[in-house]
Amino acid sequence: MRVLLTGGYGFIGAWIVRNLLQQGHQVWILDLREDPRRLLQIMTADQVAQARFIPGDITDLAVLCQALESHGITHIIHLAGLQVPACRADPLTGARVNVLGTLAVFEAARRMLGQVQRIVYASSAAVYGPPDRYPAGPLPEDVPLAPSTHYGVFKACNEGNARVYFLEHGLVSIGLRPWTVYGVGRDLGLTSEPTKAIKAALLGRPWHISFGGWTDFQYVDDVAQTFILCLQRPFHGARCYNLRGTVTTLQEFHQTLCQVLPQAERLVTVGSTQIAIAYDLSDDALQRDLGPMPKTSLLQGIQQTVDLFRQLWQQGRLDTSDLQTTASLPQTVAPVEP
Repeated sequence: MRVLLTGGYGFIGAWIVRNLLQQGHQVWILDLREDPRRLLQIMTADQVAQARFIPGDITDLAVLCQALESHGITHIIHLAGLQVPACRADPLTGARVNVLGTLAVFEAARRMLGQVQRIVYASSAAVYGPPDRYPAGPLPEDVPLAPSTHYGVFKACNEGNARVYFLEHGLVSIGLRPWTVYGVGRDLGLTSEPTKAIKAALLGRPWHISFGGWTDFQYVDDVAQTFILCLQRPFHGARCYNLRGTVTTLQEFHQTLCQVLPQAERLVTVGSTQIAIAYDLSDDALQRDLGPMPKTSLLQGIQQTVDLFRQLWQQGRLDTSDLQTTASLPQTVAPVEP
């Protein structure tokens, strides 16, 4: 495959790039600027250099069309977008990037229909309303969507536009709805806090996760592989699917973290506020239509994350700047050697 990634320098994007290159595919990353710092946390510099950079704005249709044509792109993974806080602070810019940017990707692909075989794009669990809006039990994709943020509304809009592009032009696409994705490189957003707690505990630093209740923990390598499998496996249509990892409480996450890093018992604390998005989402349709998909247990995912963080620390390459950008507990204990 010759794959164009938008948002390829982000957290999930970096892991997708790693997996694509390991499988021998060719990769181009379209972004405003080249920023390989997350890629370099999980790949060597030589490996990172294999992913070629295309400068450009995601809303610039001409740039997208030129990229698809000049590089013979056959598949697109669209991840680029502004997150919840940015969309809340500036809804107009949020809509421009998240909605018009997605429309530009689909329109460019439509113009290259035949060469471009499929788009897999990131939607979000934020298209759902709060848990108490729905009946108990895993929710399928066809329950009513009730996003409570501009970000969630924009994602729901993208899902609708993807369906129209298939109905009117036959453009095949798959949208995926991640929840709390964790792992090395997760440094932005509210649900990055469990990953930061893992890093902080490894370094012997206190950390408070500001939310609590239930969530769905999804290991980043599973998510990356799922995006790629959705590019490759037989499919015709335009549909959005839930992802599902380990649906559990933040308290259970803390207890599992303590199994890997016992010092987390005294270093990591957890809040009590439930995020107002339905968390018990069924992935039965995804497994039926495109599965099986990889699933790493919470214990294994935390262990693999710790191992990678430890390796970076020992090499003097562990970035701790993200531990200073959100409210952690005051430093009260001496660091523990990882």
